[in-house]
Parts: sequence; structure tokens; C-alpha cells
Amino acid sequence: MSLRHYLRRPPAVTAAEAVRLVAEGALVVDVRREFEWNRTHVPGAVHVPLEQLPERSVELPEDRLLITFCTGGIRSAGAANLLVEYGFDAVNMSRGLVDWRAAGGPLTDR
Repeated sequence: MSLRHYLRRPPAVTAAEAVRLVAEGALVVDVRREFEWNRTHVPGAVHVPLEQLPERSVELPEDRLLITFCTGGIRSAGAANLLVEYGFDAVNMSRGLVDWRAAGGPLTDR
């Protein structure tokens, strides 16, 4: 993924907005590494590590809002930009896992 995907500000939502959007049918796309995913993740999220996103984006639904997610919001910002370029309706959940937890978003370790 090129540097430009990290330099542009993608469409973004807060964690509280993301929790609401997921309840309304949006899909969380977790772009963290495998060991991070295995520690904890959002139930129902799809795990596509950032480095695999260009090849695996074809696996993502085109009819749902995609909310990219990582630990702090930087990797997911690049992921959201890439998905928007690919024609998906995608937003970045700014500030990542810490804010998701603070907003009352559910997490699981399996």
C-alpha cells in the first residue's frame, strides 16, 4: 500500500457512531495483524490484515457500509482510503480499539 493511502483523511466515524452503525448493519473490517486479532476483536468483524487487503478486498460485501478498524486508527485510515478507491462505501473508525471499548462496543477473544 502506498504512502498516499495514509496521508489523505478518509471518511471517519467515532467509536460511538461505529457501535450504532454496526447495530444497523455495517460490517467491521479489522485490519490488524493475526496476533492482535487473536487477543481480542469485535464480534462479527471480518479479519483482513492490512497487507492482504488489496488482494482480499474482493471478499468484502459491496452492499454494506464497511468500517475499518485497528488499534489506534492509523492503519485503518489507509485501509478506508483504499476501499473507497476500490468503490466500496467505507469509513475509518478513528482512534481504534481503545475508543471502541470506551464506547461500550462488544469485544471477544474468540
